[in-house]
Amino acid sequence: MKLRIDLKAESSQEWIETVMADFDSFLQDHANCERKASGMAMSFVAKFPDRLEIIPELIDTAVEELEHFRDVYAIMQSKGITLPHKIEKDYYVDDLIKTCRSGREERFMDRLLLASLVETRGAERFRMVYEALPEGDLRKFYHRLWASEAKHGEIFVDMALHYFDKKEVYNRLDEMSAAEAEILKALPLKPALH
Repeated sequence: MKLRIDLKAESSQEWIETVMADFDSFLQDHANCERKASGMAMSFVAKFPDRLEIIPELIDTAVEELEHFRDVYAIMQSKGITLPHKIEKDYYVDDLIKTCRSGREERFMDRLLLASLVETRGAERFRMVYEALPEGDLRKFYHRLWASEAKHGEIFVDMALHYFDKKEVYNRLDEMSAAEAEILKALPLKPALH
């Protein structure tokens, strides 16, 4: 089932120009984002072990994100790029977390929708990277990532729909998407996924 996930703002042309001007730094950030995405999926398993219907999908997502990390790391190795010693603070995700409500059920829904927005934004940006790259293996890689991240965006909404009313999920997703657009607009330009 195709789920509706509307981003309220598009990433700017200046963002992709910044990325392409320092692609090595982008690869370092991208690797860290994949590593964190894998950990995020597993944190849902740890924090919500009673949500049996979604645990297998969360594990599959965590493994897939870790495979993406491995793939990005292999690209980095081939270019002589090392992993940074420190993972930079991700203000985009931190600011999205601040939009999450505090009750257990509300926070559970909001964190799933936050994951959906992050993955959907990642898909949009990977599409931009794909379109900016010359023909070759790296371009093909980002095409595959674009499709994968779009699927992940849908998966997290589908997980929310296991536990919450469709109207409630989409109303909250709309609110969070509006907040995400404002957060995106305030981000400084840098060669990073967010």
